[in-house]
Amino acid sequence: MRILAVANQKGGVGKTTTSVNLGASLALAGQSTLLVDLDPQGNATTGCGLDKRALAATTYEWLTGTAALDVVAQLCPTGIQVVPSNGDLTAVEFELLKSADRAVRLRERLAAARRFDFVLIDCPPSLNVLTLNALMAADGVLVPVQCEYYALEGLTALLDTIAGVRDHGNGALRIEGILRTMFDPRVGLTLEVSKELIEHFGDQVFRTVIPRNVRLAEAPSHGAPAILYDRQCRGAVAYMALANELLRRAGAT
Repeated sequence: MRILAVANQKGGVGKTTTSVNLGASLALAGQSTLLVDLDPQGNATTGCGLDKRALAATTYEWLTGTAALDVVAQLCPTGIQVVPSNGDLTAVEFELLKSADRAVRLRERLAAARRFDFVLIDCPPSLNVLTLNALMAADGVLVPVQCEYYALEGLTALLDTIAGVRDHGNGALRIEGILRTMFDPRVGLTLEVSKELIEHFGDQVFRTVIPRNVRLAEAPSHGAPAILYDRQCRGAVAYMALANELLRRAGAT
């Protein structure tokens, strides 16, 4: 099992889009995949076709120990299982802050997920206790980055946090890869920031880029990843390429 936190404290960079579409692509590639929605907004939940207002059990119950993984996880049409989330998850932040295991609760709960090849954790767009839990549980961090003016500044803050996590309990945590999202090669700034990312991080930058794509942007409103909504669209093709690149890096293909 490989646990990947999809994280960037900057919002609007394609974090949830990546979690949902990469999860679906890994499943299509034959990898048993669990997606943990760790964001109280529940966007990954709705993006997988689940109604976040009609959930019998959520990430909240799972993290607080009142429901087991097999009870909470739901199988989606994409073939992945999802631990869904909604606004109830906000309350767990306060409960965790009072607990001795506040930083490792998620890691403890994921002990029951060993049957999966991949666990993807969709993190909230902030460096809070939930994101800390994800980083403490993860083997690697996949960082979606939009190639814009403040991209490197936000990435630096996340890297500092990852370094702190390595020093305080998860020494094996590493950058799984930096993913360039909403990529438009017609924009000069996009190419400039992309070049800077490669210069700074080299092979840590995925070769795959996720393009700006209308069908990819439309898919969440239909409760489906792009690969189910329009398998031939550029966004769906790009996420399949990302899944294959990830598997090659992991030696799984």
